[in-house]
Amino acid sequence: MSGAMAVKENSAPSKVNSGGSIPPGSLPRSVNFLLGGTAGMAATVFVQPLDLVKNRMQLSGEGGANRVHKTSFHALVRIVRTEGFFALYNGLSAGLFRQATYSTTRLGVYQSLFDRFSSSDGRPPGVLTKIAFGMIAGATGALIGTPAEISLIRMTSDGRLPPSEQRGYKNVFDALARISREEGLGTLWRGCGPTVLRAMVVNAAQLATYSQAKQFLLTTSYFVDDIKCHFGSSMISGLVTTLVSMPVDIAKTRIQTMKTVDGVPEYNGSMDVWKQLVRKEGIFSLWKGFTPYYARLGPHTVLTFIFLEQFRRLYYDYYVRNK
Repeated sequence: MSGAMAVKENSAPSKVNSGGSIPPGSLPRSVNFLLGGTAGMAATVFVQPLDLVKNRMQLSGEGGANRVHKTSFHALVRIVRTEGFFALYNGLSAGLFRQATYSTTRLGVYQSLFDRFSSSDGRPPGVLTKIAFGMIAGATGALIGTPAEISLIRMTSDGRLPPSEQRGYKNVFDALARISREEGLGTLWRGCGPTVLRAMVVNAAQLATYSQAKQFLLTTSYFVDDIKCHFGSSMISGLVTTLVSMPVDIAKTRIQTMKTVDGVPEYNGSMDVWKQLVRKEGIFSLWKGFTPYYARLGPHTVLTFIFLEQFRRLYYDYYVRNK
């Protein structure tokens, strides 16, 4: 994140990117929240099709039924063939709204905590402290973003259902309104527990592994602190985060899309999902959809941080440095 080290003063300020890190606390707290959400939304535009494929893969073979999609590529081709190319962007409004709530909160909270606990000479907090900040930020963001998350899951999985069972939400706001009206307001937070748990795991893993991977790459003679280094660090971070968080993510997906028959839900929490998955679909079903999940998480992490760093740099150069 920007602000990890003190910035060196330049003799001639300029309204172009003059390099160096942004000192902690230089940007207003409200700007950190705004830029965090904007960066997440910009990244989502590029990775939305991968999110849709990931959700379809996780729901394929549910309950021991025959798997509709054998591989991620097969899922991608089948969706385009049967539903059309633009079906890959089903749920985009929900994805953007999720970032506007979840990423705005998590990145804003994290940066605020980072700035608050950085030392006066610009030294960042320690690794364990940053992990704790990540868990706090992830949990807070998930609590606020769960309604958008459940709308996104339903909209991206709607096409796999028979026409008579499809919900046919027009957009995220239609989804939110209909879910509240037809199933009760509390349904918007269905699966909140595993969603919060996943967010804590993801944010803790991302921050720690990104920091350590970047530190390692910079000790080699092949990398400097630029976009190439950020890309490599983010992809390593994404791989570790994927391995750790996928079992939690698939439990969240199954709970948020489950149906209730005669008042009895399909699952009684994350542990029940995991037990049924392992018994009916095998242990490796906990990582079903690994390829699109990693393909989404890696680029989304890279793009989010690249966008965020550039947005923060532009704001700092134009509105802070030259005051």
